[in-house]
Amino acid sequence: MATSVDRVLAAVDAAADEAVAFTRELIRIPTVNPPGELYPDCARLIGRTLEACGFDIEYHAAEGRPEHTRAHPRVNVVGTRRGAAHHPVVHLNGHFDVVPAGGGWTMDPFAGEVRDGRIWGRGSCDMKAGLAAAVFAAEAIRRAGIELRGTVEISGTVDEESGGFAGVAWLAEHQRLSAARTDYVIIPEPLYVDRICIGHRGVYWFEVETRGRIAHGSMPFHGVNAVDHMAIVLDRFRRELQPRLAARTTDVPVVPPGARHATLNINGISGGQPVDGIQTPCVADRCRAVFDRRFLIEEGFAATKEEIVALLDAISADVPDFTYAVRDLMVVHPTRTPDGSPVIGALDRALHRVLGRSGGLVASPGTYDQKHVARIAGVPHCVAYGPGILDLAHQPDEYCDIADLVHATKVIALALLELTGTAALAPVH
Repeated sequence: MATSVDRVLAAVDAAADEAVAFTRELIRIPTVNPPGELYPDCARLIGRTLEACGFDIEYHAAEGRPEHTRAHPRVNVVGTRRGAAHHPVVHLNGHFDVVPAGGGWTMDPFAGEVRDGRIWGRGSCDMKAGLAAAVFAAEAIRRAGIELRGTVEISGTVDEESGGFAGVAWLAEHQRLSAARTDYVIIPEPLYVDRICIGHRGVYWFEVETRGRIAHGSMPFHGVNAVDHMAIVLDRFRRELQPRLAARTTDVPVVPPGARHATLNINGISGGQPVDGIQTPCVADRCRAVFDRRFLIEEGFAATKEEIVALLDAISADVPDFTYAVRDLMVVHPTRTPDGSPVIGALDRALHRVLGRSGGLVASPGTYDQKHVARIAGVPHCVAYGPGILDLAHQPDEYCDIADLVHATKVIALALLELTGTAALAPVH
């Protein structure tokens, strides 16, 4: 006689084509961020699909956020399917915004093409296949005729690629996602189908502005060139700061291995007159550069910023007329799921049941919406687990293997059974 687990796994297999088709539908809505195209269309597609799967649907426009405009409304969708009891509540969250396609594609990035056992297109990996896995994991349980003891929620949210402030952060700030109503959160980001992601490094985006003095370009000695001073900043960062960061490693299992170190990247620079405009003979009196500093949980934010300021102060002491300002653009503190979290154990047992193995725990080199779940909603038991290969995110010819989609759907479904108290999986030996 088939067990409840066997019935659910069989239901996932039977629905595989539907999960692929739903992923393709999502890809064909080019929810490009920036600026935030077609969010309401995608939210409604997710909502209709969830409603057909027995969920009660809510739409949440991110009122009050500056990103939420008439031209580009920020609309999130949440579906709820209650079981015999309200708790435990397991919330599956996926973002549906995608980064711009960029160049280098050999196919239409928004066609959702299926070829060679893969779904191709922008967002296939990051993370529209993950959303499909969440939806059909819950649907497989329903089709298997199993009534949940607890509650399953599934949300499709916006703007994760630009920080998630109108998406998961907004839901958390408005108590739709909160410790009082949510027990566990799984975010099906593409961090390899056999691994469980327990958090991410911290982010400090900051701007440095060097301030000079304008003068005639034929007599630059009468001025102070802010671009020259920015060049000094970049050189000091390269010679003094970068070696320090490369020497620091974390005990958190960040992947790939290079991301276990603290890192610094210059995102952009602007100074003086535009190089493609009408030229005038002036010494540049302003130069701005934006930096992306990824810091380790062992470093902390305060020490990270102090190190930057101390280096700039040292330049001020060495270089005549050097003047600067630092502006914080975004600060995201590192997150880590508590050791022994039930959500880790449930997914690990499900991985062994479905794949016969677990690739263990990893942490993300970049941030994702766990930051808002942990710090604003106050829900510590949150991980990322889903289909797809992390390295393909934001790349041309992005894809997700259909086998990964099916396997991840099974793993999430079995974890839902355990976390809602519906069925227990055999322990891993």
